[in-house]
Amino acid sequence: MSHNWKNILVSPAATIQEVLKIINGEALQLALVVDTENRLLGTVTDGDIRRALISELPLTHPISEIMFTSPTVVDSSISRAQILALMNAKHLHSIPIIDDGVVVGLETIHHVTQKTKYDNPVFLMAGGFGTRLKPLTDNCPKPLLKVGDKPILETVLLQFIKSGFYNFYISTHYLPEMIEEHFGDGSKWGVTINYVHEDQPLGTGGALGLLPKDLPDLPVIMMNGDVLTKVDLEALLAFHDENNADATMCVREYEYQVPFGVIESEGKNIKSMVEKPIQRFHVNAGIYVVGREIVDSVKENELVDMPTLLERYLNKQVLKYPFYEYWLDIGRMADFERAQQDYASLRM
Repeated sequence: MSHNWKNILVSPAATIQEVLKIINGEALQLALVVDTENRLLGTVTDGDIRRALISELPLTHPISEIMFTSPTVVDSSISRAQILALMNAKHLHSIPIIDDGVVVGLETIHHVTQKTKYDNPVFLMAGGFGTRLKPLTDNCPKPLLKVGDKPILETVLLQFIKSGFYNFYISTHYLPEMIEEHFGDGSKWGVTINYVHEDQPLGTGGALGLLPKDLPDLPVIMMNGDVLTKVDLEALLAFHDENNADATMCVREYEYQVPFGVIESEGKNIKSMVEKPIQRFHVNAGIYVVGREIVDSVKENELVDMPTLLERYLNKQVLKYPFYEYWLDIGRMADFERAQQDYASLRM
């Protein structure tokens, strides 16, 4: 039997008998009633059909008359953890995934609770001096500063482990022995951690040149070690793979309000005036998926940051991945203080 959700899309004009055959022939035990543009109209389970037959409705009856028209659905941007919480709260076995009303998938309790393991190497950047957080970083590397009850980098590591990643590399420079002492070889979390040390700071991209050459032939996920986020790491990797990307950069929308009225003119003539307009930009979130060609192109001890490195490949598939989950780059003291306030409510 198939687990392909596209096989369970049915027209509202389909008969009960036709839908019954689909439900019996598919492992998902559900049918999604959609219009010609795949907009969800309702759902049908074997229980709905059983109740119709008990009521002595004929098998030739249109399914639209017995479908459930108010099913629980989730937006395509929601995380797996949030879906699981909703399923548990409502005792559901499956939930249609919707994007602007259109069915784009179906999440099942079997899939959402199944632990997937990813062989992709994860490269965490932990070599910075944390100068803007002095005096906290005078004797402690920034990734080891505690937010809540654990160091920032440990929270980052645990997010990856929860998502099924187990093969980690950490780049170090400032006070490396403290980082290595805390994390060790990763065995206390059931994962593998190796270290690459930058004798001189190489930039976020340059550290790639220190990775071993016998990595699995898979994209590398990179993340700055001072970022707290709830981004769906599995969805990010799936996006990268499905689009055959050479590199993917996570981006966040950033708003800036001009504090003055802005005019547009032609010569001496004012054509329009906008009071304190808001401008929106996508900004680099410090999280990347990088294909092996780009990783292997970085020479040992080459000084380069990630944006400069990716600019070399803009003629290929360098994609942006906008996300809207929680994200905080802990660069300044105000960010560190905000992280302390956010941590408890985030349940990271």
